Amino acid sequence: MAEDRSVLTRPAPLPAATPHYGADPDQVIDCYPATGSGLPAVVLIHGGYWRPEYDRTHARSAAFALAAAGYPTALIEYRRTPGDPDAMVDDVAAAIRAVARGATPLPAGPVLLVGHSAGGHLALLVAGEPDVRGCLALAPVADLRLADELQLDDDAVGAFLGATAAERPDLDPSLSVPARYPIVVLHGDCDELVPPALSESFTRHAGADLSLLEGVGHFGLIDPTSAAWPAVIAELRGIAAAAGIE
Repeated sequence: MAEDRSVLTRPAPLPAATPHYGADPDQVIDCYPATGSGLPAVVLIHGGYWRPEYDRTHARSAAFALAAAGYPTALIEYRRTPGDPDAMVDDVAAAIRAVARGATPLPAGPVLLVGHSAGGHLALLVAGEPDVRGCLALAPVADLRLADELQLDDDAVGAFLGATAAERPDLDPSLSVPARYPIVVLHGDCDELVPPALSESFTRHAGADLSLLEGVGHFGLIDPTSAAWPAVIAELRGIAAAAGIE
């Protein structure tokens, strides 16, 4: 099945505000408010195999749809410098703190994470941050060793790390200590970019819940027009309920 990439170029609503959380041009947050819902804020972390050419704009449709479902959504950008993975992780953690502590127009307080692909990898790495109460990882690159072995996306792991996965075990979610709050992984069984085996490996280690969606590719999980989108919203609601922050 050919991957449907239409969501990557589809026009999407612009954010209500884009405040900075740091001095770098990429340290910004697209804010999509949800009026009067009372639901927790979501920090949405986009993918793109950590490469600089893929920015947050392709995830704006998902951010708008999450807000329409009642979740104030912070679509974060982060520095994507090949060979400097620590800057990416640091930026994601800093953006989460900015949202949770009221530095954006979105409600302050504990947040939920939603990350897709490489953004799912980053979400799993920072799921233990003090302000995080749950994480939904969508087709995440959740096992760096396996992704490295498979040489996914022309050695994306090596370009990201500037090293082998074996040399940076601290950045491999499949080797990390599980977070205290709920983690759910959704993965399409027809994903041609990130094999479901990566999620299966991670969830065996972490004890997290994994749902494989039949007939779903890589991008359906961030496409609000896809058949997979209701499952994304349902899992997010379940995470919020389990965390006690509905």
